Amino acid sequence: MMTPSNNTDAEKQSAVWGFLTRKVAVWSVASLVLMAPLNAGSKLARELERVDSQANVDVIVQYRDTPTSIHHERVHRLGGTFHRQLNVIGGAHYTVPASALEDLANDPDVESVHLDHAIKASTTNINTIDYGWMSVLGLNSPSAQAAYDGTGIGVAIIDSGITKSSLDLNGHNLSSRIVYSQSFVAGDSKTTDNYGHGTHVAGLVAGDGMLSKGFFSKYTIRGIAPNANLINLRVLDDNGNGTDSSVIAAIQKAISLKSQYNIRVINLSLGRPITESYTADPLCQAVQQAWNAGIVVVVAAGNDGRDNSAGTFGYGTITAPGNSPYAITVGAMNTMGSLSRSDDKMTTYSSKGPTLLDHLVKPDLVAPGNRVMSLRVPGSTLDKLYPQNDISSSLYSMFPGFFSSYFELSGTSMATPIVSGGAALLLQQNPNLTPDQVKARLMKTADKTFPAAVCPTGHTCTTSATEYTTATDPITNVTYTTFYDIFTVGAGYLNLAAALSSTDVAPLNTPALSPGVSYNSTTGAVTLVNGSNILWGTNILWGTSLVWGTNVLSGSNILWGTNILWGTSAPQNLNTVLGTNILWGTGTTAAESSTLAVNGDQ
Repeated sequence: MMTPSNNTDAEKQSAVWGFLTRKVAVWSVASLVLMAPLNAGSKLARELERVDSQANVDVIVQYRDTPTSIHHERVHRLGGTFHRQLNVIGGAHYTVPASALEDLANDPDVESVHLDHAIKASTTNINTIDYGWMSVLGLNSPSAQAAYDGTGIGVAIIDSGITKSSLDLNGHNLSSRIVYSQSFVAGDSKTTDNYGHGTHVAGLVAGDGMLSKGFFSKYTIRGIAPNANLINLRVLDDNGNGTDSSVIAAIQKAISLKSQYNIRVINLSLGRPITESYTADPLCQAVQQAWNAGIVVVVAAGNDGRDNSAGTFGYGTITAPGNSPYAITVGAMNTMGSLSRSDDKMTTYSSKGPTLLDHLVKPDLVAPGNRVMSLRVPGSTLDKLYPQNDISSSLYSMFPGFFSSYFELSGTSMATPIVSGGAALLLQQNPNLTPDQVKARLMKTADKTFPAAVCPTGHTCTTSATEYTTATDPITNVTYTTFYDIFTVGAGYLNLAAALSSTDVAPLNTPALSPGVSYNSTTGAVTLVNGSNILWGTNILWGTSLVWGTNVLSGSNILWGTNILWGTSAPQNLNTVLGTNILWGTGTTAAESSTLAVNGDQ
């Protein structure tokens, strides 16, 4: 078993915070990607300055005003090719010779030039029954029905497409609830799902379990909002790969279709490394525009929580656009194959905050994401790669042996649509809720109680104030330790039963932005940074303890270090900084394996 290392707490905290302030992002164990904010005095992102001058490069150019054909012609004269308009961020997508980048940046109408990054689905490969949908809805049996089903709410699935053939995505009149489809994948206009990811995600949002329910059914496999409408915006290709520009274009389309299809939620089960502040990142800017347009944006946190290649023990691995303070960023829990929530625990691969560069508290919530069952796309890339993930019909049918309609996947990609479905239920219940009010309600009503306190091996604890669990990878046999702090579980474990029964409504026009954190190098303390007009700021009744819980902020049941406890056990000078907002002790979790091959938490 890998247990917390015996390095000094000061050394561990220094490693984590030093990593964050050096602006280094970990994407794989093989490479460290230097952060690339816009270079001072230049409109080019620094990563563009390192591109081979003989190569062509895809870029997103943002202009001072909406670009026109005149701007496209200027790029053409530089040898570039125009691909698509991205008005939602005041920009456009081009391919240009790297040798022309400086000339492009010198255009007085150009505000900034960014690399069009590659983006991927936030899924990892990993047979127990999945109780995720029943767990978050507070239902006590597979046949129980929830009071709301998402009727009338449109959820945009920005993913690898949705295959329409599944009866689980049909309405009561057997017509498809996929009301609109469009592809944004370059050179590929099909909207069906040859990768197998988008359909799985769609089923978790809105599958009604038609193929697994009925008189002879033993278990129903369904989504959270089984009568919501789906808007299929395909941005990932047959191998799960996409680009920033395709996702931005899809977000732009969702905004334009909002009124027509009552799109109130966007699901983004995808991500890529953070390369600049969310304030400058075009992908995050598009998320913010959707949020401001009245659409709840739910984003995967990423699956890099095991990555210790930079000595951060998985902290600082949230992916973009999950670093946007406007989005609801979701980490993954493991239901442990039981209906009871009491044995559920955090997955070790779920990415942890704070975010790089901006140092925001992420994730915002956690939800079931391990070995989650949803719709299978026969013959898709994932289906061929992981045939062992097919769900036997014997699990849900009284007459086993039939063709399997369901598939099992793990990752924050799977936890994200569970929260998206939950947002759809809240909006069906109260259509007047704003995105900020939905986010605040889900965070405030999330469960704050996690596993029993135990002092980790190799440490001396002044109180039994550490909450942690371990999990062993069944393939590598490596055991990982997970601590239940604010950068791992956020505001807590999604509880839709509590959210739907709550009557709390946050004040209108009060932002629910994810807060930042500030590091004090003298005291070693990390404190929450909130504006006074933020929902959980100093002038608002919804204080931080109501949203994140006293266990995370100031109680005796959470510890990041082993010498300094949060709350009353912390030194007096820390208690006076922001009182109960003291977040960071002086340590972190165990050293972990460098592997990123995640096969599900056991």
